[in-house]
Amino acid sequence: MTIATSFPPHGRLMSKLTAIGPYLREKKSQPQRFFFDCLASCVNAEKAPELREFWGWWLVMTATDSGYEYEYDFGRFNAAGEWANGKLPAKHKEAVLKTLVDFYSKLTPFVVGECELTLVPAVGLTQVPLAELSTH
Repeated sequence: MTIATSFPPHGRLMSKLTAIGPYLREKKSQPQRFFFDCLASCVNAEKAPELREFWGWWLVMTATDSGYEYEYDFGRFNAAGEWANGKLPAKHKEAVLKTLVDFYSKLTPFVVGECELTLVPAVGLTQVPLAELSTH
């Protein structure tokens, strides 16, 4: 037996997800897919603001029958405004991981608690599931 899942209206979801923090990218999101990212640690603070690059993360949350699945990765946000996968340098790793764990700790109560939906790693996830990452 399939349980019918009721998703909140897209506008309400966008408002609530935006309120979680400065992570939701509306222009990269769609009704069934949400794109989040975080520019956690500046690579080159001595450059002009528009030329700065950052280490950080991005996460894509996609609707399923019972809620959402997510994938995320780490990398460098370049001066052209694009993400490039990359291994985090040791001196930036802690700051980047902290922002991701903080975000997940705010996202989960909203999706699972308030919306009563699931939030699970995607089958193709190449990183550690966030529930495991947040326990370290």
